[in-house]
Amino acid sequence: MKIAERWFERQSVGDGVTLLYEPHVHPFIRCNIWHVAGRDRDLLIDTGTGVASLRAEVAKITARPVTAVATHIHYDHVGSFHEFDCRLMHEYEAPRMRDYREFAALDMAHFPEDIRACLAGYGLAEADGALVDALPHEGYDIASYRVRSIEATGTIGEGDVIDLGDRHFSVFHLPGHSPGSIGLFEAATKTLFSGDAIYDGPLLDELPGSDIAVYRQTIKRLRDMEVAIVHGGHDPSFGRERMIEICDAWLALRG
Repeated sequence: MKIAERWFERQSVGDGVTLLYEPHVHPFIRCNIWHVAGRDRDLLIDTGTGVASLRAEVAKITARPVTAVATHIHYDHVGSFHEFDCRLMHEYEAPRMRDYREFAALDMAHFPEDIRACLAGYGLAEADGALVDALPHEGYDIASYRVRSIEATGTIGEGDVIDLGDRHFSVFHLPGHSPGSIGLFEAATKTLFSGDAIYDGPLLDELPGSDIAVYRQTIKRLRDMEVAIVHGGHDPSFGRERMIEICDAWLALRG
C-alpha cells in the first residue's frame, strides 16, 4: 500500500469554519472534522480515526487553545481525542471513553458479523477489505489499529454552552444513533454541527447502542429546528430544506 504524502486535507467553508478530513480513509468512516475559530479559543468538533496526528494538523491552523468535542463515541469520531488537553463529550459516553472497548477496525475482515449485516442493509456491503487506501508512514500496521482510552476532561449535556469568547454553541442532546450523541448549535448564525444524528447519507440506527424509538424523537426535534446550515458528521453540508427532506424520508421509513 502506498504512503500518503498528506494524511489530512482541509477546506474553508466560511464564517471561520474549516472542514478537515482524511482523504485516504473510506467514506464510510471518513468523519467530518470541524474547526471553528474563536476569539479566546477554538473549537474542534470530532477528531477522526486517529491514524495520523490531528493535533499536529490543527497546529498548522491555530495557535489558540482548542476545545475538542466528541459528538459521540464511535471510533471514526474519537480516534485523536486523546491528543487534546481539553476534551468534552456527553456524560453517557464519557465512561466508555475512559475504558474504550467499542468496536474499531480499519479492515472489514475484522468487523463482527452483526455489524457487517447491519451495513449490508444500508447498501454498504461494497465497503469490503481495507478501509484505507494509503498508510500514514512506512511500517504502519493496519491490524494493530486501536483507539486510545482517555478520560474526558469534562462532560456536557443538554443546555450547556461552549464559549469561545465571541462565539457560543449550545449543546443539544440528540440520542438514537448512540445514547450520548450531541449536536452544537450557534443561535447567532443558525448553524448546527450535528455529528451523526443527521447528515446527508444513510442514517445508521441499528448499530450496537442505537435506539430507533429514541432516534424518532430526535429526528422530529431536528425537523422543527430553525437552522440555516447543518454541518454533519459525514457527507456534504446542507440547509434547512434538505434537512426536512432527510427527516421526512427517515420518518417515512421508520414510521
